[in-house]
Amino acid sequence: MPGSQRTVRGSMRYSAYRLFRMLIFLSFLPVSGQTSPENVVPVTLESVLLNESASCAGRFIAHDLDHSTTVPGGDEVRMFEANGGGVAINDLDNDGDLDIVLANHADMNTILWNEGGLRFRTQRLSHGDSRAVTMVDVDGDGWLDILFTRTKNAPTYWHNEGGGHLVQQFLPDIGKPLYAINWADLDNDGDLDLVGATYDAGLLIDLGRDFLFKGDGGVYYYQNDNGLFRLNVLAIDAQALALMLMDINGDGHLDIWVGNDFDMRDQMWYWTADGWEAVEPLTTMTHSTMSLDFGDVDNDGRSEVFSSDMQPYDDTRQTRAAWGPILRDWLNYPPRPGDPQVNANVLQSVGEWVDRAATAGVDASGWSWSGKFGDLDQDGFLDLYVVNGFMEANIFAHLPDHELVEENQVLRNTGNGQFVPMPEWGLGSTRSGRGMSMADLDSDGDLDIVVNNLRGTAELFENQLCQGSSLQVDLFWPESGNTRAIGTSLILHTRDSVYYRDVKAASGYISGDAARIHFGFPDDVDLQRLEIRWSDGAVSTLDTLIDNTLLRVTRVGRP
Repeated sequence: MPGSQRTVRGSMRYSAYRLFRMLIFLSFLPVSGQTSPENVVPVTLESVLLNESASCAGRFIAHDLDHSTTVPGGDEVRMFEANGGGVAINDLDNDGDLDIVLANHADMNTILWNEGGLRFRTQRLSHGDSRAVTMVDVDGDGWLDILFTRTKNAPTYWHNEGGGHLVQQFLPDIGKPLYAINWADLDNDGDLDLVGATYDAGLLIDLGRDFLFKGDGGVYYYQNDNGLFRLNVLAIDAQALALMLMDINGDGHLDIWVGNDFDMRDQMWYWTADGWEAVEPLTTMTHSTMSLDFGDVDNDGRSEVFSSDMQPYDDTRQTRAAWGPILRDWLNYPPRPGDPQVNANVLQSVGEWVDRAATAGVDASGWSWSGKFGDLDQDGFLDLYVVNGFMEANIFAHLPDHELVEENQVLRNTGNGQFVPMPEWGLGSTRSGRGMSMADLDSDGDLDIVVNNLRGTAELFENQLCQGSSLQVDLFWPESGNTRAIGTSLILHTRDSVYYRDVKAASGYISGDAARIHFGFPDDVDLQRLEIRWSDGAVSTLDTLIDNTLLRVTRVGRP
C-alpha cells in the first residue's frame, strides 16, 4: 500500500486496539538508487499492536527465574568451571511469545516456556554439561531447534517436533567438542551453515592432551549440504569464548570473527569465491576476548564492534585489593612491542578499526562476560549492557567464597559518541553474570534482559522505563531453509533518522539472539518506510508502518 503512512498516538495506543490484525499482500517498487526490479520480492504482512506497559517504575525490575547454573564442585569453583553458561531467547512453540533456554553445567539445562505476562512454565532437559546455546531452525521445517555446546563432548541437538515437543537427535557429522558457535547461510544455498570453535585451555584440563593428538581443537566451518554438514577446518587451535558472523570487509557477504581468550589473538576469515581467507585487519583487539557484538551506535550506516575484556570499572583501594593477583600479573608481563592486544574493552567502527572505547566511556566495565547492544530507553540509539563477575578457588583465594563481586554495567548511548553509566536503571546485579540476551518478553514493545548467573539464580530484568516508542519485526521465509532470515539487514527510515539492525543467531558470550528485531525511537518520530535487505540480496520495502507494533513479515517469492 505505497504512498500512505499511519501512526497511533497517545491514548489510542493499544488497549482498545489490542486484537487488531491486518493481512496485506505487498508488491513493492524498488527504492531509487538502492535496488533493481528483478531483486524485489513481495511479502505478506500481519501487524500486531502491542500491549501498553502496565507499570512504569522508571527503571528495570528484577525477577528470579527457575534456573541456577551450578558447578560439579558445589561451592568451590575450579579453573574453567567459572565460565558458566549461555542463554537464548526465541519463540519455540510459534505462539508469538518468546521463550527462554538456559544452559547449565552440573545440573540440567532449562526451557522456560513463556505463557504471557512474564509467567513461565519450567521444563528441565535430560542433560546439563553445557556452554553455548542457540535456537535456530536447523532443518528448515518452520520450528526452531536447540543446539547446546558441551564442556567435553560434541554439541547436543534438540529437534523441535512442534506442539512444545523436542526430541534429542544426532546432528550428522558435527562431532567436534565446540565451545562458541554461530549460524548463517554462508554459502547462499538457502540453508543454515554452522561455524564453531573450541576452547582448548578447558579441553586440556578436561581431556588432557588426547584431544590435541586427535585433532579436535580449532575453528570449523560446517557447510550444510541438504542436511549433511561437511567439515572444513579453518584453524587447528583456538581459545574461543565468542564467535561473530558479520560483513567485516564491506563486500556484502558475512565473514567470521573468532574472539580468543589469553594471549591468542582473535582470528578472522573473509569469504571469497575460492573459500575462506585468513586475514588480520585489526591494529587493536582485546587481549582476552570474552564476547563480541556489533551494531550501528551512531546511526551512520556503519556498524561498530564491541569486544569485552577484563578491566576494573573503578580505582578504589577495595577494587585494587580484590583484583590484586590480576593487576600484579599485568605489571609483571607487560604487552610486547607491536602487540595489538589490550587489557580493556575495545569499540571500533567496521573498516576504520580505530579503538575509541576510552573516549566513548566503555573501555572498563569489570571482569566482563556477555556485552550486547540494545536500545533500552528507546531514544533511537543503541545502549550497551555488560554482565560481570568472577570466582575461582586459586586466583581469588584471598576473597570470601573465592568470588570477585562486581555490578553489571549499563551504559546509555547519549547520541554524541559517548556512553554514560545509568545505575538508576536498576541493572547493577552482583550475581556473577555470564550469558545474557535481550528481547521483549512481555510484548509491551521494549527490551527486557535475561542473565544466566553462575552459582546463583538466573534473572529477568523487566523494562519499566516506559520511554519512547518501538517497532518490532519478525521475518519468515518459508521457501528457504533459512526460515527466520538470519543474516538479513533491516533499515528503518524516519523523517529525521535512519536506524539499522541485523538478524543474528548469536552474539555476546555464547548466547543466542532472538530473531525478532527491535527498533526504538522517540515518541514524536514519523515512520516512513522499512527496507528489508534479505540475506540473498533480494529487497522488500514496507511504507505502511504503525509505532508500538509487531510486524510479522513473510516472504512469498524469490528474485
